[in-house]
Amino acid sequence: MLKRHYTRREVLKLTSLGLGSGALLSSYFPAPSLGQAGGVLSKLNIAHVGLAHQGEFSLQGCSTENQIALCDVDENYLARAKEKRPSAKTYVDFRVMLDEMGDKLDAIVVATPDHTHAIVAISGMKRGLHCYSEKPLGHDLYQVRQMRKTALEKNLVTQMGTQIHALDNYRRVVELVQSGAIGKVTDVKVWCSNRYLAKPKATEPVKCPDELKWDLWLGPAADRPYDPRFAPGSWRSFWDFGNGAMGDMACHYLDLPYWALGLDKTAPISVETTSPNPVDDETCGYDLTAKYVFAPLKSGDEPLTLSWQDGHARPECLKELELDKFGAGVLFFGTDGILFSTYHEHALLPKAKFEGFTPPEQTIPKSLGHHAEWIDAIKRGRGASENSTTCRFEYSGKIAETVLLGCFAYRCGQKLEYDAEQMKATNCPEAEKYFKQYCRPGWEV
Repeated sequence: MLKRHYTRREVLKLTSLGLGSGALLSSYFPAPSLGQAGGVLSKLNIAHVGLAHQGEFSLQGCSTENQIALCDVDENYLARAKEKRPSAKTYVDFRVMLDEMGDKLDAIVVATPDHTHAIVAISGMKRGLHCYSEKPLGHDLYQVRQMRKTALEKNLVTQMGTQIHALDNYRRVVELVQSGAIGKVTDVKVWCSNRYLAKPKATEPVKCPDELKWDLWLGPAADRPYDPRFAPGSWRSFWDFGNGAMGDMACHYLDLPYWALGLDKTAPISVETTSPNPVDDETCGYDLTAKYVFAPLKSGDEPLTLSWQDGHARPECLKELELDKFGAGVLFFGTDGILFSTYHEHALLPKAKFEGFTPPEQTIPKSLGHHAEWIDAIKRGRGASENSTTCRFEYSGKIAETVLLGCFAYRCGQKLEYDAEQMKATNCPEAEKYFKQYCRPGWEV
């Protein structure tokens, strides 16, 4: 009988079904480039889309693998990445890349501006590619839902780029909260001093740099002439491409209460966002205060309140708690105390009460690394299961949705009563245009 030559994609699928080891692969998979050992793939073939800043960080994070395809709409970034990976094929259009590379790819990393995350990621996932995407996954609620849906339907290993989740400090904070060190948590306050202001518009038209493919950079956004304020500049300050400081940073900080309190098992039922600055149709809000109420996790519990503040907006209690020097952080208020955390340190308050306190046993294992755990899960065929990665889309997508919901409440100018199951603001039909936004024909998710 002739032996069948399995493709890389089929081997990964067999692994996810528990069939990817032993005699099966050694007998039927002759391709030495896969580098199979003991049923675990030694190296993945990865495509990277978006190569600047976070994209460059992900290139380093995945450098153990075969980075065989590089894509960026700016040829300068493309050339810089190619220098270190001379054998990689380069593209300015991710669609051409996916068409040409076909079954040669195992996974895709997306580090483009926010408004193109979903279109790139979903295009890859629909082809069966495991996906690592920067936050906040999508530019609206519909896109985030589609990211989650596609990952589950295709049984893919996914990871949102909330890299702080992999550090030890967050693990120790989660253990403290879940051990009851501060009692029952009733309120969470989150703040970050990032403040993004739009640059003034040029008085004369500016020619698009030759190296930048402007139409591809716009992607699903409405067509318009090149504007240096957007690329390579401060696109995060404009609603069509980003969602300000909240869209940029809140996924990192809200990840901690989501993890510690299991908020992915519930959902916000309302959000009210305010700012001393007027709402603008083009530029994002700043100095925001967003107040969320979450449905109780257990019957009989009180709803949890959570607030986000950015820029010059800060919790009033910081001075009293002697935390006013910190530009960002998370405060858990419990019935028996307060827990404060930044990315890298934490403290129980008041200090006198917790003097001599013995921390709970460390039960959350050390991370392999944010990229490394995604890569390892793919090789071990873990698919979309709950133990695949710590920030799989089914978990992190709910954080992204909460973040975007706050931005949209600000744009609506009123409190939103939210039905997460139906993805509707029950008191504000106007919000629907933000929940699923305009996409240029041919760029729909």
